[in-house]
Amino acid sequence: MQSERYFGTYARFETKSKKDAAALLGADNLVGDVFDIVFIEEDGVDIAWMKNRFGCLAGYFDAALSRRLSIFKARGWDPKALLSFVAFTDSPDPGHYWGQAAIICYDPAFSEPFSAFVQGLSARLSDGIRPDIDLGTQAVDSVLQSNGTWQPKKTIPLPSRERGTVIMKSRRKMNEKLIEQGRKGNKGCYVASWAFIFALVALAAFALKSCGVF
Repeated sequence: MQSERYFGTYARFETKSKKDAAALLGADNLVGDVFDIVFIEEDGVDIAWMKNRFGCLAGYFDAALSRRLSIFKARGWDPKALLSFVAFTDSPDPGHYWGQAAIICYDPAFSEPFSAFVQGLSARLSDGIRPDIDLGTQAVDSVLQSNGTWQPKKTIPLPSRERGTVIMKSRRKMNEKLIEQGRKGNKGCYVASWAFIFALVALAAFALKSCGVF
């Protein structure tokens, strides 16, 4: 059976409040980022949460998926979530943030090829591409035989939007890419990212001055 080697799907996550979700819009939670999945007991049920690389909780999955992920965890697998998009829906009042993540689980015996596969998936998600990760037997074989360099060609669209829903982020912006390069040790990119931000602020200030705002 396929589930004996790999499991992949896109899943909706929720946030506790608008305040708690604010960090999802910042540079600490980028589209394509890989999140650990941790379990927190709530009312006697273990709920799966996304925890980012800075140790902060970002969003949680429903009870059904949480149970399935806990089973994989019990097998010794290490489920991961990759941020796909963040959305805001304005009803019911006062509205709420939510999103989707790509869920990837695999047998640790294949950790080397699938780790490489996850990195490739991360790069594609960061560019706004959503590969179909519900892999069949042949696709999993392709991942293993290519040592993780193979990626699915088929993509899937964003889900239909609910009324009053806005997609807040579904790819990495240029300044986010520069910030991420700076975090990886490319100081030139880090300086460039701040220069880019300051240039935008200066441009906005000039536009407002030209319009007589100040």
